[in-house]
Amino acid sequence: MEEKRTEHRLESKWQALIMTGIVLAAALLFLYSFLGGKKKETQPITRSDFALDTFVTVTLYDTEDTAVLDGCMELCRDYEKLFSKTIEGSDIYRINHREPGQRQITVASETAELIEKGLFYSRLSQGAFDITIAPLSELWDFTGEEKKVPEKEAVRDAASKVDYEKVRVSGREIELLNDQVQLDLGAIAKGYIGDRMKEYLEAQGVKSAVLNLGGNVICIGEQPSGNPFHIGLRKPFGAGYEQAAVLRITDLSVVSSGVYERNFQKDGVNYHHILNPQDGYPYQNGLTDVTIVSELSADGDGLSTVCFSLGLEKGMEVVDSLDGVYGFFITEDGELHYSKGAKDLLANQRK
Repeated sequence: MEEKRTEHRLESKWQALIMTGIVLAAALLFLYSFLGGKKKETQPITRSDFALDTFVTVTLYDTEDTAVLDGCMELCRDYEKLFSKTIEGSDIYRINHREPGQRQITVASETAELIEKGLFYSRLSQGAFDITIAPLSELWDFTGEEKKVPEKEAVRDAASKVDYEKVRVSGREIELLNDQVQLDLGAIAKGYIGDRMKEYLEAQGVKSAVLNLGGNVICIGEQPSGNPFHIGLRKPFGAGYEQAAVLRITDLSVVSSGVYERNFQKDGVNYHHILNPQDGYPYQNGLTDVTIVSELSADGDGLSTVCFSLGLEKGMEVVDSLDGVYGFFITEDGELHYSKGAKDLLANQRK
């Protein structure tokens, strides 16, 4: 079924970091490009930037047209201006800062489509994933210098405002059923934007490329040698870029959600950014990472968070119920679990 298959830029100092390769440190996944075999007629070209609150890198293997790279990165920034909850004037900013009593807001068609997809995954998970989690996510700071757990009363109050059923979409009209509803599309927007970037590149004739949007890696076609791209899955809390597995990927998206990037330790507890909308605290369910391989990165984005939220057993059931979707789950003991058919994507596996 189609429904099952679809659903700041930093200042100059960051540009220097990109060029020195620190871009890799921001990614949950990283690319191993084994370009053996027949000699390439063109040299890969790459463009990196800081956008979507992460490092974005686009590498093209079958063209040397830098204008295509420029257009792809500009498209990324344009979508960020629509979907960001912190950029003043964005559609999401306007929704979250609407006047008291204002119930309807007209947004771009792409924003409405993204919200609708987010609502689909909110319903699929029965609220374990919820795009109205903004009141909670704003309480937690996983990137600042001061690491602290919010006050219980504040968490409880914010959690009471989270309810995806208070959002309606009709065309480009977004209806909010009360003043407390606020949106945070961070768990799904990167995948949607990555899909649009892939569409743009394909329209420009690109047939071999890799897009890396932090925890989202999107492959266009295969390597110029005719072999699949090799995508390494980072081992949670491993040293450097120790791998849990390497996947062979052709024309698919790979998305990871884990507890080891945006997180902090306090009193022996690992607090991470995947929050439970019901109680307002990070999920503690024995999982450290969920990786989804799918045709659309927006689906991988939504499903990686949904399946992490549901836990190993229920999350695996969701993946197994979907055609063309594969899941890799890593538990706290370091064991790798995979869904039906996913084993065929493994190039190798390291403990």
